Amino acid sequence: MIGSLFAGTEESPGDVELYQGASYKSYRGMGSLGAMAERHGSADRYFQDAATELEKLVPEGVEGRVPYKGSLVAILQQLAGGLRAAMGYTGSHNITEMRTRPVFVRVTAAGIRESHVHDVSITKEAPNYRVS
Repeated sequence: MIGSLFAGTEESPGDVELYQGASYKSYRGMGSLGAMAERHGSADRYFQDAATELEKLVPEGVEGRVPYKGSLVAILQQLAGGLRAAMGYTGSHNITEMRTRPVFVRVTAAGIRESHVHDVSITKEAPNYRVS
């Protein structure tokens, strides 16, 4: 479930490819046809290890490319920083408090748009912020 977060990192398997001027890493989900078809693949994980022919496998994942993200360390630092910020916002001193203290607040699509930067042309992108 968290595989796509790490898929484009330097440490993930696959080669870095240059495609239309951008760097990508190849990505293959464990439920993809390619992963299940390998000799010691993941077909048993999807209860399809009895399939003897490639055509009988029913893939539940995809193969493709994801944007190259650089080092896993940088992503983990951003995740840890976000967790520390959330703990500060909720007044939590530890992970146990963080699990019990927060209150769910529903934010509308309009509220999300309004809470983001507006009327500014971003000239220096932050690693943890996307406009879309």
